[in-house]
Amino acid sequence: MDDSSDRKAAFTPADTQPAEVPRQGPLLGLDYGTRRIGVAICPPEQNFAAPLEIIQRTTVEQDAKRLEFLATDYRAVGLVVGLPVHMSGDEGGKAREARRFGGWASQITRLPVVYWDERYTSAAADELLAATGLKSKKRRDRLDSVAAQQILQSFLDSKDRGARPTAIDR
Repeated sequence: MDDSSDRKAAFTPADTQPAEVPRQGPLLGLDYGTRRIGVAICPPEQNFAAPLEIIQRTTVEQDAKRLEFLATDYRAVGLVVGLPVHMSGDEGGKAREARRFGGWASQITRLPVVYWDERYTSAAADELLAATGLKSKKRRDRLDSVAAQQILQSFLDSKDRGARPTAIDR
């Protein structure tokens, strides 16, 4: 398995301008991580999101093959990548990594990408999984795909899909 710095180095810089994804057709929601990528999907009507799978990161080539397969197999028309921003709405190093990943994923799949605020999605996903009564190991095994579902569902529910993350009042 390549180390995470090799995987990160292979990503090309992403355009930071918001893309436009079609309002009809399946979208893939992606929760980027250096070890795993959570994947979610929505139907063509874009009315709800469902967890799909977790890609265990191995090599850039293998990661690319799996992502391209999913995009093709599910006939995705766009990607929604979770953007880890600070509570202030500012972007840090992890957000830059997610943007590089999104640019790479867009190139691999040839699909438009949008970035969506992922604050609290892992906590919300963990809460949902805890309510199912699953043991903590099984919850951990599903967490990334459910976090991707939360990201994608938040995007689908938004009235302003071009919105930039803003500060959260405490």
